[in-house]
Amino acid sequence: MSNLLKRISGPEDLKGLSMDELETLAGLIREEIIQTISSTGGHLAPSLGAVELTIALHRFFDSPVDKIVWDIGHQAYAHKILTGRLERFHTIRQTGGISGFLKRKESIHDVWEAGHASTAISAALGMAKARDLQGEDYKVVAVIGDGAMTAGVAFEALNNAGHSKNDLMVVLNDNSMSISKNVGALSIYLGQLRSDPTYSRMRNDISSLVRKIPRFGDAMANTADKIKDSFKYLVIPGMLFEELGFKYFGPIDGHNLADLESVLNSASKVKGPVLVHVITHKGKGYKYAEADAANFHGPGPFDIVSGKIVKKPAAPSYSSVFGSALVDLAKEDQNITAITAAMPDGTGLSAFQKEFPDRFFDVGIAEQHAVTFAGGLASSGLKPVVAIYSSFLQRAYDQVLHDIALQNLPVVFALDRAGIVGADGETHHGIYDFAYLRNIPNMVIMAPKDENELRDMLKTAVLHDGPISLRYPRGSSQGLEPKKVEPLEIGKAEVLKEGKDITLVAIGSMVYKALEAAEILKEKGIRATVINARFVKPLDIETISHWAKKTGKVLTIEEHVKMGGFGSAVLEALSAQKISASTRVLALPDEIIEHGDTEELLHMQDLDAEGIVKQAMELLYSAGNKKWFRGSTKAAEK
Repeated sequence: MSNLLKRISGPEDLKGLSMDELETLAGLIREEIIQTISSTGGHLAPSLGAVELTIALHRFFDSPVDKIVWDIGHQAYAHKILTGRLERFHTIRQTGGISGFLKRKESIHDVWEAGHASTAISAALGMAKARDLQGEDYKVVAVIGDGAMTAGVAFEALNNAGHSKNDLMVVLNDNSMSISKNVGALSIYLGQLRSDPTYSRMRNDISSLVRKIPRFGDAMANTADKIKDSFKYLVIPGMLFEELGFKYFGPIDGHNLADLESVLNSASKVKGPVLVHVITHKGKGYKYAEADAANFHGPGPFDIVSGKIVKKPAAPSYSSVFGSALVDLAKEDQNITAITAAMPDGTGLSAFQKEFPDRFFDVGIAEQHAVTFAGGLASSGLKPVVAIYSSFLQRAYDQVLHDIALQNLPVVFALDRAGIVGADGETHHGIYDFAYLRNIPNMVIMAPKDENELRDMLKTAVLHDGPISLRYPRGSSQGLEPKKVEPLEIGKAEVLKEGKDITLVAIGSMVYKALEAAEILKEKGIRATVINARFVKPLDIETISHWAKKTGKVLTIEEHVKMGGFGSAVLEALSAQKISASTRVLALPDEIIEHGDTEELLHMQDLDAEGIVKQAMELLYSAGNKKWFRGSTKAAEK
């Protein structure tokens, strides 16, 4: 590692570097990011594209006194390196290591943390308002990508900021794509700004020429400003940002440090809200990421020399199983449509997009719109399938309730990345969907134990005349041979194993772990019934009640938070039936679950076979069944 990079312990160390040294530093930062992410995986391409921008921001502004608010954190790896985390950068996204996103408790330079896009401008405006109310004078800068700018919350913030007139800088980091290629009118608009330098050149030329006129030059300056601003309506359609109340600077080359510093200097002198439009190249400095920014947006470990991502397991991912199953169903039913919020690749819908382009809709980073748009399709006789990550659907709760469920519209919600998602951490763990969907009237909630059951549930969903959801985990499926796809009876569980001592009621990803636990218990002389619940709502209370009465002990198991989840539903149902079986809920606690290896995180919460056995033994012991413990109460209590 170069001594130059080692010399940077914080943003203040950038101030005395020459422009040549800064350019060298940018290359060294890129090398560090590429080297590290090739081993750990992470958000490579967006962070490579923002290196010079990060250097310029930290060199010009005085963080943490000045507030730099990063949207999401996909582009913030250089920020981490420049703010004292170089020595720990190799631990990024690892259990116990630094986060892949911004974390306030991790650094005083991380003033805002978010894993869902488009919040930076709102947060920055709040900070600017607080600054003014408290009589302080620091700068506030929001850095947001062009993909994030497609979301409604970003426009709400722009509208409010333009009206407020508070001093605020928004840096639009425009690399022409978010994770997948951007869509929508704003993407077209920004494309026009990128491709036509005429506006900026004409503004500068008019000002320069007028000021050169002897005697009259300075006196005509104000008039000239009005004239040159009028050209924006002739050259650039709409001039959206200035109409919203922002002074617009750009577009400028986001990899030219001298230009960046010059524009930041000019923009910072303007009173009121300003927007600096910066053009960057996603993946810059690594040819494979430059050529394929989508696949290198957030790759797993990869070989630096060849650019080949480390081979994935042979079993297909749940996302790809879902995508191919939906294509098969859509071939049989022309009313099936698919909707994504800027994630066709991540949700497995790329095949559907290719096969049925007229029935595929990418609405951009706009989950609320995606859900209500689906409602409009459903109300007109179509069968929309909305594929969204579990944690992202949280953003559209009101639309699910108000626009879909209250009208009982047949919209299918396919919730990808359900449960613990590993390295992306707390902002992306899909561990709340049972709770936030279960209390919605008319909603059916399913979770498959494997890929074959996912296919069955998807067919069940598209045949259902009302709102329905199925959730499935990130990563590889079980690797089963496909079977004939058949719809399920809604609300009917599946008894996989019968036993007389305890009932294990598992849902989704926990079913096979429960079966594994049952085999371990069998070796201890304990016979466990294993139920694959399949449905959280409606719950198969008949089956669960039967086995609860028969064994007298019930352990529910779910990859979801305990409060309001599947276990809560079982407890409510058993209480309503006046069944007094000893019952324990094995689920995630009411606390933030950090990032890390998925299996390690599950093990820490007893959500693996070993943990299920431990919880089952404790339940049996507490219920008075001590015959399996051979008189060792200490061992049982452990």
